[in-house]
Amino acid sequence: MGAQSNAAPVIIKRKKVVGGGGHHGGAWKVAYADFVTAMMAFFLLMWLLNATTEQQRKGISDYFSPTVPISRTSGGGEGAFGGESVFSQDVLAQNGTGASQRLATSSQQARGEMGQVEGGNLSAEQEAEVQAFSTIEAMLTGRSGESMVSDDLLRHIVTRVTDEGLVIEIFDLPGALLFEAEQTSPTRLLQDLSVLLASAANLVINDAALAGYARAQPITLVRNPVWDLSTARANQFRRMLEEAGLAATRMRRITGHADRSPNVTDPMDLRNNRLQLILLRSRDGEN
Repeated sequence: MGAQSNAAPVIIKRKKVVGGGGHHGGAWKVAYADFVTAMMAFFLLMWLLNATTEQQRKGISDYFSPTVPISRTSGGGEGAFGGESVFSQDVLAQNGTGASQRLATSSQQARGEMGQVEGGNLSAEQEAEVQAFSTIEAMLTGRSGESMVSDDLLRHIVTRVTDEGLVIEIFDLPGALLFEAEQTSPTRLLQDLSVLLASAANLVINDAALAGYARAQPITLVRNPVWDLSTARANQFRRMLEEAGLAATRMRRITGHADRSPNVTDPMDLRNNRLQLILLRSRDGEN
């Protein structure tokens, strides 16, 4: 008993750690990141306002508010299709209460969408030219109810209006070639198309230009014939149009583009063998 009373008592100390301010989590980091992002966006906006023109700012604004042309009050921006259809006949005029601008932009002019000319409407001559081009397009693409063009010919024709004029393009399809394979001898198909295009071109008095394109050849060839081939085919096309009734005096130029501007992803595809008849816009009283 005496030994037990002399034993020192065992004392257990538990250390309690108290932080200075406590841990508040990582929410402040999210808030700070949002603040930095907002400030970056603000300074970017300030820079854009100072570094861009009024037209560029309008284009940026329209890009973020595109619309689809489902009514006569169309709008939209310059990005992607800009709220327009890929088919020229479905693109609505950019005027009315919903229009984004009354004057054509540079990209629209490149596509031939002239809009309203600076200082007023199109002149009477320009209006007549636009109407004539539309009539020819309707005839060659089958959009006209009175079109007499056969389906076999229609599938070889595409048209578009550019700042240069009305471009009528005809091209090879598998099993239906414009020329004998890799030659300049025209097929019956090209003869029929030449008669049709000469008749269409005679609906107007505009000068004309011709262009020839060829598909790419294997790179193993010692001598690549595409330059000579595209130029010779364009010249042969000229002779056929003149024989079909197109006046030789209307021919402004003939060019061969070889395989430099393929129409499809595969440069060796038959679709790249094509010819273009361009009915040039009248300029400064010409034509």
